[in-house]
Amino acid sequence: MLSVVDKIKSLPVHMDFDGQRKAERIFQTIILIFAGIGLVVGYIFQQFSFTVYILGVGFLLSCILTLPPWPMYRQKSLQWQKPREDTADSSKAKKKK
Repeated sequence: MLSVVDKIKSLPVHMDFDGQRKAERIFQTIILIFAGIGLVVGYIFQQFSFTVYILGVGFLLSCILTLPPWPMYRQKSLQWQKPREDTADSSKAKKKK
C-alpha cells in the first residue's frame, strides 16, 4: 500500500508547451470577460467595489482552472532524447586543446 507521501510524489507536476499556451489563453480570456462584466455591473450600480469583487472571482476561477497541471494541459508531452555518454568526454577534450 502506498503512503501519503508516495501518493503526493506520484502526482504529475508538469505541463507541456501546448498546455502552457492553452492555460495562458484561458487565463486571459477569463480575466477579460470578468473585467468587462465587473466594469458594466460596477457602472450600473455606481459601486467600484462590485467591479473589484467580480474581477476577484474571475481571478480565483482562472487560478483554479490554469494553475494545477490538469490532464488537458499534458496531452502533447515532449519525447526527450537520451544523453550520449561521450558528450562530457568530448567537451573536456576540446577545452584542453
